[in-house]
Amino acid sequence: MLGIVFVVLSNLFAIYPAQLVRQSFDLVANNITEFKNLSDVEAKSKFYAIFETAVVKFGLLIVAMALLRGLFLFFMRQSIIVMCRLIEYDQKNDIYTHYQQLPLEFYRKNSTGDLMARISEDVGRVRMYTGPAIMYGINLIVLFIMVISYMASVNVEFTLYVLLPLPILSVSIYFLNNQIEKRSDQIQKSLSRLSTFVQEAFSGIRVLKAFGKEKESAMLFTAESDEYLKRSIQLGNINSWFAPIIMTLIGTSSILTIYIGGQQVMAGKITTGNIAEFLIYVNMLTWPVTSLGWVISIAQRGAVSQSRINEFLNYKTTLTSAKNLKTEIKGKIDFKNVSFTYPDTGITALKDITFSVNAGQSIGILGTTGSGKSTLANLICRLYDVSQGELLIDNEPVKDYEPGILRKQLGYVPQDVFLFSDTIRNNIKFGNVNLSEASILKASEQADLHENVLGFEKGYDTIIGERGITLSGGQKQRVSIARALVLHPKVLILDDCLSAVDTNTENIILRHLKKEMKDKTTIIISHRISSVKMAENILVLDEGRIIQQGNHAQLILVQGAYKELYEKQLTTEEV
Repeated sequence: MLGIVFVVLSNLFAIYPAQLVRQSFDLVANNITEFKNLSDVEAKSKFYAIFETAVVKFGLLIVAMALLRGLFLFFMRQSIIVMCRLIEYDQKNDIYTHYQQLPLEFYRKNSTGDLMARISEDVGRVRMYTGPAIMYGINLIVLFIMVISYMASVNVEFTLYVLLPLPILSVSIYFLNNQIEKRSDQIQKSLSRLSTFVQEAFSGIRVLKAFGKEKESAMLFTAESDEYLKRSIQLGNINSWFAPIIMTLIGTSSILTIYIGGQQVMAGKITTGNIAEFLIYVNMLTWPVTSLGWVISIAQRGAVSQSRINEFLNYKTTLTSAKNLKTEIKGKIDFKNVSFTYPDTGITALKDITFSVNAGQSIGILGTTGSGKSTLANLICRLYDVSQGELLIDNEPVKDYEPGILRKQLGYVPQDVFLFSDTIRNNIKFGNVNLSEASILKASEQADLHENVLGFEKGYDTIIGERGITLSGGQKQRVSIARALVLHPKVLILDDCLSAVDTNTENIILRHLKKEMKDKTTIIISHRISSVKMAENILVLDEGRIIQQGNHAQLILVQGAYKELYEKQLTTEEV
């Protein structure tokens, strides 16, 4: 609202100088003949002094009006453009916060590129609407009302002739701008493909080199670059029409103003000052009229972008809690006839699962790929809700806990290790940035990581690169284990987190973990018996069902899947 006030004031101080110019021209035109007719030198001198004072006064007033207009233009941009930046800031924060509250199924359905586009490009387009588009739109409306109403009050016929090229200019710019936006979108998509290609090539450089595909990769990059070049040249060709169209129609409007104005002056309908005044008005209206097509295009794109943003903002998470329990858990876990089907794929991962783990106990989950092991971990962390049955923690439904508070009490080492492009130290203390150095070192030793880290030149301050690329698979898994242990969680979930380490390292880590597991509920998920055999109870899963249950000593005495797997893995280790 304040911006609108400044728009009106800035336009007021833009119009008034044009009227001063008209008065100056009329002053000269009306008095030059009388000045020439004066024969007395003294009279001429006095007349000239008065004339000079009037002209200087008009000049100073025009300069003052220009300065005031500049001041209010500054205030206009400070109010409207700054506000649109604040809107952009708020909207990005709202979207990012909302993204983090959404369930995993949302991320399985939508690509990272699309999520990034909506928080960057789409928000940027909405900002252009809430800022420049609104500012120029209001300016156009205010200027038209003020200028055209005044021009029409001077001479309606003259006004119509002067304004005749402006609608043509606006329509031309609108269609031209649509073509520019269309080509710009194509360039943006081409650039996105190019960036994605380069990112994948650099991320997978080891695979690329291992297969000797450098030349083919360069050829594919050249093909993408050629497409980008082609789109850019097409945009350049369209852009080249922009200035000529504007200059031609502005020139036409100026010619009409002078020609028709001259006829009107000879007819005695207007003065020469009106011609100068109208020329200023035409130039004042040129940019707002030119921007009309641009503003309409921005408004359309802003509306589309906002609808895309709303599509995600309206996506509500199902992982809510009615009771919002924020109590400290002990670690007792009960699965009662739990079944789970992934909502995005329709695949049933678990079927009628029932088991219990008392606080402080350990349980092993064994099974082949796709048997539903990781799904159990996801349900305990409440990354998903069960489809059927009931999951209890400390005899309370997991749905009653506030998700964030619950997860802070869980130590989860996922199967797919993700490390941030930061130091080893910061990755370990990710869950609690206030951890002491002693705690970090202890967790690192428990994960059999400490000796490896000391081998690096910068130790715990080593930057591990994007997704931990500078570390081996086993080192990444051990950093992930240390990250979970350092929090001293009530429930520790190890989801096949030792698959990338050798048997000897696995045994060292498990011995350390055995001490750490005394006072916490531990769930060890693996496809290797060597990882789960230390658990007090072991579940064997197959196609989402529990087919065997017991401890290691009991299960190897019974003919079944556990014994078969044990004998196969034992034979492999001996070989």
